[in-house]
Amino acid sequence: MAAKDIFGRAGEDRAAEHLNEHDYQILARNWRCSQGEIDIIAERAGVICVVEVKTRTSLNFGHPFDAVDDRKRERLWRLGYAWCRDHAELAKNRVLRVDVIGIVGADPRAGALEHLVDLR
Repeated sequence: MAAKDIFGRAGEDRAAEHLNEHDYQILARNWRCSQGEIDIIAERAGVICVVEVKTRTSLNFGHPFDAVDDRKRERLWRLGYAWCRDHAELAKNRVLRVDVIGIVGADPRAGALEHLVDLR
C-alpha cells in the first residue's frame, strides 16, 4: 500500500473513532458502487450521514474542506442516495445528510480534527 493510502486510511480510522465518541454508529466504511466510494456511512438520532474524510499533513495546499467542491458535494449526495437504495431497510424513515471531516497534521492520529456537519 502506498504511503498516501496508509496516511489516508489512518485519517479515516481517526474520523471513525471521532464519530463513535460522539454517539454515531458506523454502518459502513469504504462502501463502493459503480458511481464511486463513500468513506464512512454513520447513523445518529435517525440521521444517515455520508462522511467524506480529507486528511492533510499541513495547510500548504489549502484546508481539507477546500477539496470538497460543488462537484464533489453533488457526487456525495448521489452516492448517499445510492447507498440508501441499496440499504432500504436501514435507511427507511431516516434523513440523509453529508458531512466532511478534515484532519490536518503529520500524524492523523494526533492532528487537528474538524467536523463539518450537514454540507449542502
